[in-house]
Amino acid sequence: MNFTKGGFWVKILVTGGAGFIASHLVDRLIAEGHRVVVVDNLSAGRRENVNPKALFYEVDICDAASLEEVFRKETPEVVDHHAAHVNVRKSVEMPAYDANINILGSLNLCELSKKYRVKKFVYISTGGAVYGEPKVLPVNETCPIEPLSQYGVSKHTVEHYLSIFYKLYGLNFTILRYPNVYGPRQSPHGEAGVVAIFSELILQNIRPTIFGDGSKTRDYLYVDDIINANTIVLNNLGIGEIYNLGWGREISDLEVFHTVRRALSSDIEPIFSKKRPGEIDHISLDSSKATKELKWKPEVSFEEGIKRAVQYYKNLRKTT
Repeated sequence: MNFTKGGFWVKILVTGGAGFIASHLVDRLIAEGHRVVVVDNLSAGRRENVNPKALFYEVDICDAASLEEVFRKETPEVVDHHAAHVNVRKSVEMPAYDANINILGSLNLCELSKKYRVKKFVYISTGGAVYGEPKVLPVNETCPIEPLSQYGVSKHTVEHYLSIFYKLYGLNFTILRYPNVYGPRQSPHGEAGVVAIFSELILQNIRPTIFGDGSKTRDYLYVDDIINANTIVLNNLGIGEIYNLGWGREISDLEVFHTVRRALSSDIEPIFSKKRPGEIDHISLDSSKATKELKWKPEVSFEEGIKRAVQYYKNLRKTT
């Protein structure tokens, strides 16, 4: 069943909707006829990423009073919660800062969703950080949770809170554990986003830095495939469930570098530096549960996704 009201699509609140991934979600939802409210404090997101047909509030999820004003005025029926502090290194150095955003900010949303009777809460967690260093790859949702960073701890903590809100108050939720997501609008200026970082540096003929020896692996998923999963679970699917998203394939930092370099027809070489604390060595995610229960599966191959992403960064340089 679709969450509809009076023949119209529901109003969906998207946190972090000025950011890389969630802005693509907003675009898709509006294209499908939904009414969308975006909440973002613009600490990492960009105002120009926000679809002009969305209602935009420059509000921090840690500001409970201002956030409640949005809920009171807009009464969203669905919340898709992407806003987060995602810097693993900074979470290690400043765990209280990380917890304030990822745990307390998320709790503000949970409380308001309960109070304003939100029908569905979609929470974006991390498959790349909650599992730690698994003994078997790819990992499924039953793998032990043993994060190696405060970021992984804070993201996983909210999963427990959602379970409690579901059991005690009937707040329907679905949790999506993301792999490494890449694609257009990803910033090349942060800690994460290695595809964006490599693309931008190579376009400037600057040698990118690889932290470690290049053998560190991640599971990479193009942003369009992530958005497909979000739109599927907005309906009455996956209630109270957790889903990994990914190809189940390990891709090393060196493979990412070589694929980006090849797409840009460059012969530049990387610089190697020491591994950063809090980062795991290897991860890939088994998404067979999502395939079975949600009928979701990734469609854009890594090679094709890199071509699309690189073209975006090439075009961006032409217009700036």
